[in-house]
Amino acid sequence: MTDPSVPPPRVVAVVVTYDRIELLQRLVERLDEVGAREGSPLVEVLVVDNASSDGTGEWLAGLTDREMPDEHASTPVLGRTLAENLGGAGGFHAGLAWAVERGADLVWLMDDDGLPDAGCLETLLEHRGDLDFWGPVVVDEDDPGRLVFPIRLPGGTRVVHRMADVAAAADGDGLIRDVVIPFNGVLVTRELVERVGLPREEFFIWGDDHEYRLRAERAGGRVATVVDARVLHPSVGELGTPMLGGRTTYNHSPSDLKHYCMARNNLLNLREYRGWPHALAFVAKTLWFYTVTRPRPRRLVLSARAWVAALRGDFTGHRRYLR
Repeated sequence: MTDPSVPPPRVVAVVVTYDRIELLQRLVERLDEVGAREGSPLVEVLVVDNASSDGTGEWLAGLTDREMPDEHASTPVLGRTLAENLGGAGGFHAGLAWAVERGADLVWLMDDDGLPDAGCLETLLEHRGDLDFWGPVVVDEDDPGRLVFPIRLPGGTRVVHRMADVAAAADGDGLIRDVVIPFNGVLVTRELVERVGLPREEFFIWGDDHEYRLRAERAGGRVATVVDARVLHPSVGELGTPMLGGRTTYNHSPSDLKHYCMARNNLLNLREYRGWPHALAFVAKTLWFYTVTRPRPRRLVLSARAWVAALRGDFTGHRRYLR
């Protein structure tokens, strides 16, 4: 736990946004509340705008005068609009580098559609010094007892979907070790960033966060989920769709863009961090899901394109699915 004799860290929040100005405004308001708390270590909020078309860039420019802190009494907000949409991977790559450049000790990373509880950061910081990469549980804002992103518990194949199961799986410190859901309110230490580098911007979306966690673990980073810390998040649909009679799940998405990036990036992550047997098992699982569980011939073709691109090291194919 945190040593009270140690000075508070300089915490910088990084938010990556794309075409969700109302959700972004809600989140910035919440972060301002967090920064207004007496003794809060949250010193500023950095917003990376992925070339939004909904007025986000103009709103940020009005808040920040492009690069200067805004006039919030508690937490300055700075905005930076990218020249093109680089996806979550590119956004967090840019934002994490920006935060480190500005002297952050800890970087609090989040998408624009999450909403941390007012006490989320305070709860996470109770574990400062014991962990390097750690975050909250992410729950459905319309059903807070349900996880938005199911958690596979360490040491087995069990996947939990409810907060009650998460709480029951926690250790005596209120942690589920070796599990975290990046980048949804996670804290990462400056030291870890300097050790492992930045997220892989070429991944665009889906799998960049998982790769960063795997890279952190490979480098000896201490990873955990803090069960008492919570971020609210809109439902994302059918993540963790059951297959094979409920013995396993598959991350099905109705979006061709998301599926293409998932298929490409997951194959690369599995090959790099688990080896070819796991990568080929993922291929077999995908073929089964879209042949038997949810027959969709087009998805088989899309998957094959993604896998070929992965093996070639081609990170441009997703662009055809951008709108």
